[in-house]
Amino acid sequence: MRIHKEGKGILLWSLLGLLLFHFFLIKHTNVSSFGYVFFSISSSLIYLWIVWFFRDPCVSPIIYEQGVISPADGKVIFVHEVYEDEFFKDKRIKISIFMSPFNVHINRSPVSGVIEYFKYYPGKHLVAWHPKSSKDNERTTVVVFGDNSKERILFRQIAGFMARRIKFYHKKGDRLNQGEECGFIKFGSRADVFLPINARVLVKPGDKVQGGTSVLADL
Repeated sequence: MRIHKEGKGILLWSLLGLLLFHFFLIKHTNVSSFGYVFFSISSSLIYLWIVWFFRDPCVSPIIYEQGVISPADGKVIFVHEVYEDEFFKDKRIKISIFMSPFNVHINRSPVSGVIEYFKYYPGKHLVAWHPKSSKDNERTTVVVFGDNSKERILFRQIAGFMARRIKFYHKKGDRLNQGEECGFIKFGSRADVFLPINARVLVKPGDKVQGGTSVLADL
């Protein structure tokens, strides 16, 4: 199993911190054998979870020229017509995908095209499924002008309660291929996709999707 580049530093420093704390417990405290064993097992499980969180599985993204694919692994929690007031300033179909701490947190481009708009917003860290998280939380907004559909697709990376850092690897004017890795959100988050009002949505709340391989809608 590969480890994503975003996790390598965290894993190294976490391991060093745990080893130093173990050394401190042995040398400078009177912790019982039971307490030491309990801490050892607990810290090992936490470390293994961090390793699992930063896994980078081999994914072969699909190319779906007539539609939009999921930018993230997770569960669809919202499909609804909304007013998008940042870029389009008109009605769009919004699909929200919640990424639990157990999902892969790599983000992928939902379409092929050129980044026409990009903006990063610092903000709060409300739980990712909170209605106000898409406007109040730390987030990025990315608009890609699709090669084949000639439609503009907006997607957002939204930090959640545990997430403390969003990474996006591109800038305005860069070209993205559908399914290409374009970012990462550390520790719990959400992705929103805004589609044209006439798009034919192929998912519903409760569906589980995989970034790069699940089709969200036809354009």
